[in-house]
Formats: sequence, C-alpha cells, structure tokens
Amino acid sequence: MSFPMAEDGEERERLVKMDSVESRWVFQDEDESGIEDDEGSPGRMDMESEDEDNVEQRLIRTGPRIDYFDVEALEVPGAHRNDFEDFGIWRRMILVFQTLGVVFGDVGTSPLYAFSVMFNKAPINGDEDVLGALSLVLYTLILIPLVKYVFVVLWANDDGEGGTFALYSLICRHAKVSLIPNQLPSDARISSFRLKVPSPELERSLKIKERLETSSALKKLLLMLVLAGTSMVIADGVVTPAMSVVSAVGGLKVGISGIKEDEVVMLAVAFLVILFSVQKYGTSKMGLVVGPALFIWFCSLGCIGIYNLIKYDSNVWRAFNPVHIYYFFKRNTIKAWYALGGCLLCATGSEAMFADLCYFSVRSVQLTFVFLVFPCLLLGYLGQAAYLMQNQDDSSQAFFSSVPSGMFWPVFVIANVAALIASRTMTTATFSCIKQSTTLGCFPRLKIIHTSRKFVGQIYIPVLNWFLLVACVVLVCSVSSLTEIGNAYGIAELGVMMMTTILVTLVMLLIWQINIIIVLTFLVIFMGVELIFFSSVLGSVGDGSWIILVFAGVMFLIMSIWNYGSKLKYETEVKQKMSMDLLRELGCNLGTVRAPGIGLLYNELVRGIPAIFGHFLTTLPAVHSMVIFVCIKYIPVPVVPQNERFLFRRVCPKSYHMFRCIARYGYKDVRKENHQAFEQLLIESLEKFIQREAQERSLESDGDGDTDSEDEPYSRVLIAPNGSVYSLGVPLLAENKDVSKSISEASTSGEMKPEPSADTSDAEKSLEWELSFMRKAKESGVVYLLGHGDIRARKDSWFFKKLVVNYFYAFLRNNCRRGTANLSVPHSHLMQVAMTYMV
Repeated sequence: MSFPMAEDGEERERLVKMDSVESRWVFQDEDESGIEDDEGSPGRMDMESEDEDNVEQRLIRTGPRIDYFDVEALEVPGAHRNDFEDFGIWRRMILVFQTLGVVFGDVGTSPLYAFSVMFNKAPINGDEDVLGALSLVLYTLILIPLVKYVFVVLWANDDGEGGTFALYSLICRHAKVSLIPNQLPSDARISSFRLKVPSPELERSLKIKERLETSSALKKLLLMLVLAGTSMVIADGVVTPAMSVVSAVGGLKVGISGIKEDEVVMLAVAFLVILFSVQKYGTSKMGLVVGPALFIWFCSLGCIGIYNLIKYDSNVWRAFNPVHIYYFFKRNTIKAWYALGGCLLCATGSEAMFADLCYFSVRSVQLTFVFLVFPCLLLGYLGQAAYLMQNQDDSSQAFFSSVPSGMFWPVFVIANVAALIASRTMTTATFSCIKQSTTLGCFPRLKIIHTSRKFVGQIYIPVLNWFLLVACVVLVCSVSSLTEIGNAYGIAELGVMMMTTILVTLVMLLIWQINIIIVLTFLVIFMGVELIFFSSVLGSVGDGSWIILVFAGVMFLIMSIWNYGSKLKYETEVKQKMSMDLLRELGCNLGTVRAPGIGLLYNELVRGIPAIFGHFLTTLPAVHSMVIFVCIKYIPVPVVPQNERFLFRRVCPKSYHMFRCIARYGYKDVRKENHQAFEQLLIESLEKFIQREAQERSLESDGDGDTDSEDEPYSRVLIAPNGSVYSLGVPLLAENKDVSKSISEASTSGEMKPEPSADTSDAEKSLEWELSFMRKAKESGVVYLLGHGDIRARKDSWFFKKLVVNYFYAFLRNNCRRGTANLSVPHSHLMQVAMTYMV
C-alpha cells in the first residue's frame, strides 16, 4: 500500500490526510517500498539512506523496471529495441557500405602516410630497417585497432552509443559521480536504465562505487579525464582532415614532377572546403554514396599489396617475427624511438570506430573490420614494404611510388576520394561527442540538425562544422609538413586512446565485474604501449604540433568553465528555492489572482519550487489557474522511451492545481517536437496521471473505510487581511453557479464532509471536475513562463572566480543557443523574467 509523505516531520500526522507536497502514487511490490518525498524533508532523507542501503538489491536487477510514478510507464512495451534488428539481407549490404564510408575511412587511409612519416624520422639504412618498421606497424595494428577496440572497447558501448561521454554516462548510471546533483531514484526505474547482472566480484564493485560516490576529488578527476578525452576528440576532428587530404594530394609530387609545395597546399585547402560543405547532407546519404568508393579503395590496397609482394619481395612475411622490432631499435636507437610517432599513424581512426558506433551496430563494425578492412590493410603495408626492400630511396612517398605506373592516376583519384571520406569519419565522431557533452551539461548549447529519420544518432552541427573548417585551413597553411602534421595527429589520437583505456578499465571493475587479473592485464598492456607512443610524439612537440595541444587546451577550458558555471548555478537555485509554507500563503498575502489558462514554468530544478517563481509573482502578482513546473532533464541513458518521458508529482494540495513535470531525455534522444506537440503530450500525460491517482485513492479508500476531506475541490479557503474570502480552489474557468455558495459554506465549516455512502460517487465527481478544469484551462491557452537565471560572483569572491563566472561563463551563456530556440515557442506565448543569483 502506498501513502503520501508530508514535507515537515512534526506535522506529518496532521498532513497525512491531505495531498502531500509532491505526493507520489505507485504500485507496491512485495519486497520493496516506493516512498519518495521532497528534498530536504525527513522522509526524503530517510529514503536516500534507504536507497544507499539497498544498493546490492538494485545491482542484481536483471529485467527492465517500469517506473510506476510515471503513469505512462504502464504502457511500456519493453526494453529499447536496437535499430538494426529487423534489417533484411539487402539492407545489411547497404549498411556495410555505409559502415565503410563513415567508420573506417580514417584507418583505411593510413597507408598513405604511415611509412612516409616513419622513414622521415628514421631513414632506411638496410633491409633490416624495412622489416623492423613493418613489424612495428603489424603489431600496432593487431594490438590497438583489432584487440583493444574491436574485441574489447566496442563491448563497452552504452546501449549502442560509443565515445568518451558514452563511457562516462555508463559509469554515472552505476555510481552517483555526476557533479550536478539532479539525480532521482525514479531515474533508475526507466526501462532503458539497464544494470548488469553481478558476478562474484560484486563486493569489489560495491567498494569502488562507494569510494567514487563519497570522494568529490575522484568525481572531479573523472570528469576532468572525460573532458580531456573529449577535447582530444575535437582536436582529432581538426587534424584528421588536414592529414588525410594533404597526404592524398601530395601524391601529385610523384605524378607531376614540377608541381610546387604551395600549389599542393592550395589544392588541399580547396578539397577541405568541398569536404565541409557537403557535410550537411548527412551521414546516411554521404555514407551510401562514398561507401562503394571506399570499398574500391580497400580492394585496391589489397590488390596493389599482392602485386608488390609477387613482383618485389615476398619474404617480408618474416616481419611477423617480433624479433625484428628489437633489431630495429638496436640499429637506430633514438631515431627508432622518434619513428614510433609515425608508426602510431597506422592505428589512427581506431577511436573513430568507437566514437561513430552510434551510427551502426557493434556486430556490423566488428565483422567489417575483421573480414575486409584488416586483411586489406595488412596486404597494403606488406606490399609497400616489399617495394621498399628494392627501392629504399622512395620512402618519402612510399604508397604512391609503389603503385604500378599504369594504375597511378586511377589510384590517385580513388585515394583522394578515400581521404575525403576519412576526413568525415572524425568529423561525425566530433558531432556525436559534442551532442553527448551538451546533454550532460559539459558544453554550451548549439544548433543540432538531425539528418536521418531512421537513425536518430546521425546529426550535423553547423557552427561546429565551419569552426572545424577554419581550424583545418589554419593548420594546413601554417604546418604544411606531413611529418609535423603527423606528429600532431599522434598527440590527438593518443590523448583519446589513453582516456578510453582508463574509462574502460573502470567499466571493467565497476560494471563488468570481471576477474582482476584480466583487468590489470588490459590496463598494463595497453596503457604501457600508449605511454611509450605518447613519449615519442611529445619528444617532437616543438616541431609545430604544439598547435594542436593549444587547440585541445582551449576546448578543455570551454567545457570546464561551462560545467563549473552550470553546477554553480544549479546549486544556487537549489539553495534559494521557495518553501512550501510561503507558496501556500502567497494568494492572500500578495493579492495574487488566478488568471485563466495553463502556465508552463520552465526551470532546471528536479525538486522544490524555484525562486524565480516568487520573482514572477512579485513582478506580476498573477498566476494561471493551472501551473506546471516543467524541468527538461537529461539522464545517463541513450534513449528514454516515449511512454516514460514525463514524470509527474503534485505540488501543494489538490485545490492549488500545481504540478511538477520532469521531461526526461537520454543523451541520444531527438527533440524534434514543436511546442504544440510537446504541450499535447504533456497534457495527455497529466490526464493519465490524475486518473491513475484517483484510482489509487479509490483503492486506499476501500481499504481504510474513509476518504480524505482535503480531496474536495473547494476545500482550501484562505481569509485575506481585509476580511474577504479567498479560495485557490475556485475554478475560475468553470461555469458553476454554486461557486459562491460553496465558498460561503466552506468559509463557515472549514471543510466539506461527504456522506459516507457517497464515497465512490464523490471521488468520481472530483476526478471529472479536475479533468474538466484542466481542459477548460487548456482552451484558454498555454503560456510559457521562462526564467533566465544568471549568476554573478560576489564582491568578496576571489579574483579567479570573478574572472570565470562574470566574464568567461557569462560570455558562453550569452552566446550559446537559448532555451526559447530549443522550444520553438512563438513570442506571443512567451513570458520571460530574468533573475541574477550572487554566488
């Protein structure tokens, strides 16, 4: 049996018979309680501690849990269905081409420049150098893209979503590590909020979870790692197009002997402009167009590799013996260490396989890589090494020099197309990471365009697209050397790889709960390899690749400042929220009147009444006959089913007609609905909530034998200081001629006691009256009450805080996308009030 909890512990017995502040109505399971109260109340604090005590029970939950607090959750069809389950054979073939065009373009074009950069840093002095370099490339390909990403990291996806923030979201779902305190226990009962089945390592997992949740330093460190990884992804989105296009266009130096370096640079810039101009046409369209071209490219790599193996030297297969790596370092010492930065370029694009996972299924990415991409890459590198065994002076353009003379120009065209495709790979990954970081409160809001109706993850961000174009052009024009760009490329890639290794290790410990030996093996091997590579690229940072570090640092600062300001603003709003006692007495003390209509007050609080509501009433002492506090909240799941979108609670007794609605979205969700569709969904959900609440009350009344007197629609009467009768329960829109009589009777008796024999009839009348009241309020119009809360540092704050809050955060907030743009609400339906918080 469920029952409401009062806000004040001392008055709980008196208020238990009336609608509680934000009362909750749920079905009770046999083994658990669903009581939840407002933040700050004794009941709420008790439930928070109880929630902590029952953490083991929550972790072993295997099936999807229905959120009974949300009335629409009664229609939940089941778990989130994968977008790729019902595809036929023809559709799967199309998907393979799209996967090639979007996911594997980056790693597929690495043969254009990997050997060239390696041998620029460690020139060839014999066949052993070629075999040693080839052995390094082969084992780098096997370790990083194949073993780490395809066989391990791809399984750490968040319900099909990949990338740094997807890992962070996965961790946030299993431990309360988010710095913005807007988590609710009801979030864990969304059907897509899946928790893993525990293993014998559960105790270790719970200890790690407890340590993370109780240490603010670890929470901040985890967020800093995520932001650093994301900033490196954005930097990768700049350097990938530059590297791919410059290396592909550089083939003209082989085909046309008299071409100048400036002409190559100008042609690369032109290609970049074309590339970013077609980005707006979407991943599906572009992936389907360029997918066959990249398929031809991989086939060409394999065929050229086989041709060179047969013609020049088939003994390069000896490079699979890792002893040649030892000989390579023994012969070249420090030069071989510098060459590691070039060797890493063969694995560039590995992170894109994970970051672009939202566009395609895990299985399609794995199968395409293992059976097509990986074999073609091996043949391509083996063929280049076979050619260099007999043509050691052509190492500066190893790929194009190894192409048969009769096939040069067709291969050159295909290579440039493949380079343009590769450039799009990290661009789409960057869009995905920015969207995830925006929804999780770590990046300013930007305009996001969804380019596919079938795949919700395929997006285009115009501002970011042109920003990346400008950064690419600046990088190409200022650092035209392929070796220097390659070094910058390595820094960006390794930064993302190391952050992914740390986060996946945490996922293994906290969520997968696998054997500690396996976890330590994964961490030691891959973190050790990546640190060795990172030491190599940092050794050449003075060559010009420092530009990419500066760029990544700027992006890191932007995300850190935005997250810090958002956290500070939310915490301030929580501290300054209105008390319920003040809200109950606003009418008679301020002369507030109830105007016809529904007011949707948008705020960011998930509990309590925002202070900006009081600012509305003091500025304009009128409030709509029905008020709904709407909070649009993003939770750490990819998708929230539409049936569980809205979470409703009452605010104050029923006669006040005030509700809270939390509209919950996942970071992968698409908010395409306009304000009219949103209104319709919200009001329909509210109707179901009221009906469900009435059903629960009826069940309780049957069991208790009485009804709550406060259920009556005209029961709340206030006497104004001038002696006039004032009632928030009067339906201002209702055409009820007995309203004055009801008020008069209520003012003398204080309560309206129904006849015991008419319990059911009175409950039905009360429900019909409230639904009728809501419909008439809707007919009068819906108004959006938007409060713009800004923060300013106090005068006694330290200088750095003033600089960050008053200037940097204020600049980002003033220039990001406003909430009115996201809601697409016409100005005639808007009412806005600004409020400044001193922090």
